[in-house]
Amino acid sequence: MITHPSGALGDEKYRPQFHFAPEKNWMNDPNGLIYYKGEYHLFFQHNPTENVWGNMSWGHAVSPDLFSWQELPVAITCTEETGIFSGSTVIDYTNSTGFGSVENPAMVAIYTEHKNDKSKQSQCLAFSLDNGRTFTKYEGNPVLDISSPDFRDPKVQWINDQWLMTIARPDLHQISFFTSHNLKEWKHLSDFGPTAEVGGCWECPDLFQLGDKWVLIVSLNPGGYQVGSGTQYFLGQWNGKEFIADDVKTRWLDYGRDNYAGITFNNAPQDRRIFLGWMSNWEYAHTFPTQPWRGAMTLPRELSLHGDRIIQTPINHPNGFPEVSFTTSDGAIRICENNERYVEIGVRNQKLYVDTSRAWGDLAAPTLQEIAIEKGEIDIRVIVDRGSVEVFAVGGAIVLTNLVFVETALTAVQPLAGANNLKAAGLQTTHA
Repeated sequence: MITHPSGALGDEKYRPQFHFAPEKNWMNDPNGLIYYKGEYHLFFQHNPTENVWGNMSWGHAVSPDLFSWQELPVAITCTEETGIFSGSTVIDYTNSTGFGSVENPAMVAIYTEHKNDKSKQSQCLAFSLDNGRTFTKYEGNPVLDISSPDFRDPKVQWINDQWLMTIARPDLHQISFFTSHNLKEWKHLSDFGPTAEVGGCWECPDLFQLGDKWVLIVSLNPGGYQVGSGTQYFLGQWNGKEFIADDVKTRWLDYGRDNYAGITFNNAPQDRRIFLGWMSNWEYAHTFPTQPWRGAMTLPRELSLHGDRIIQTPINHPNGFPEVSFTTSDGAIRICENNERYVEIGVRNQKLYVDTSRAWGDLAAPTLQEIAIEKGEIDIRVIVDRGSVEVFAVGGAIVLTNLVFVETALTAVQPLAGANNLKAAGLQTTHA
């Protein structure tokens, strides 16, 4: 159950049932993802007053399990002159900042302060001593200012006995790395890029280790796989000073339209690397027809590495998902609202495809995604919520996230020729 300040989950048209969406008004990037004292904290880019981008502040929600979200009051508010752009949070266990104590360490938010006249973006701190319920802006802000109008989205972590900041230089298609011992004084280490996809600005980076490899996630807008927003990733090594990529091959985290600005949780239990993204696309985000809210998050996914591919595995919902799975080498299924409104998913001409043309409105956007795959039978899992479908294929090595428009919900599965080993949960199986 998702609860909001005025009560339980709403039942508006397109309102997701197990993806987080705010009670009202605009939401985009996830910020400050962290687990602390039994709670997952989701901060997010939020307009507290309108259903369009603006008045950027940090919204806030908490959950014990990544599904039962409770929306809380706005955590960090904008001013008339500045917006609170994307960033991250850490727990200062050693009290390196002096904001708290070893007994009661501060939760510290590191965020981009954006001048509304677009003259400058700089990095600032705010801290909380009550588990993120209230924040105080640091009186010494900004803590990192290079006098640039495009310098944003700091992801900060404690790595090798130092604070490491991974941050975007969007106009340069670069990711910069800085180090600090107290979050207040920062030293530049190195830069990565430009390379691979540079069709739009680079944003919302995240650096982390999976097995013996390091992964650098970089969001890109425009220039995504389909249209508008997308997220690429690089594999390599972090040597304490710089990220050295194995290659400059383009690797997409998601081949669908609607997964952007995603980052991973700091401090997740058992060192799990859990990812969450904004389930939308800047190409049409402002016109997506939802009221009184606009914007939702993807399913939380645990990341792992197999060879040179990130594997995404949805975190299990306590009550299970409406979903369908099947295998095929040349076949498909339809997930239907009725005979006229459906999504078709399958394999043809040695390509995995997702076709949402019968479950989309009049917004200008591609409704067919096709990805070349190796010859042979593959596994496909589709998780269905009101307003979205998320496809995990080839064991989670290929993922496609798409928003959809249907009047009520996609509730029935219709197998077509070549769909084998079909299993459905929470969805009715029908036949043509």
